Amino acid sequence: MSEAAGDTLIVLTSMPDRAAAMKLARALVEKRLAACVNVLAEASSIYRWQGSIETAQEVPLLIKTRGALYDEVEAAIIGQHPYELPEIVAVPVVRGLPTYLQWVVAETSNSTV
Repeated sequence: MSEAAGDTLIVLTSMPDRAAAMKLARALVEKRLAACVNVLAEASSIYRWQGSIETAQEVPLLIKTRGALYDEVEAAIIGQHPYELPEIVAVPVVRGLPTYLQWVVAETSNSTV
């Protein structure tokens, strides 16, 4: 595993609509908390919440960042998220194109939070 791969995370979250997803994505990139955020197509989510089965339309986001920035990314998501309990899951990157992973590290260095 390369050093850049070991420090790279993909953080998954979802927002209730495209406008909120785009706003969060732009804020993360502007603050250098993410090198890139993919705002995906709307998806249907089915989940259990407070004893009931719920269905919602949500916009998933894939946030490419460094492990060292996870706490700040999490705080930024919580700060803009309307849900009482937002989905925030970080997945470590084990391998990837070395130059891409180096780009993620470079673009998230010197964050401005």
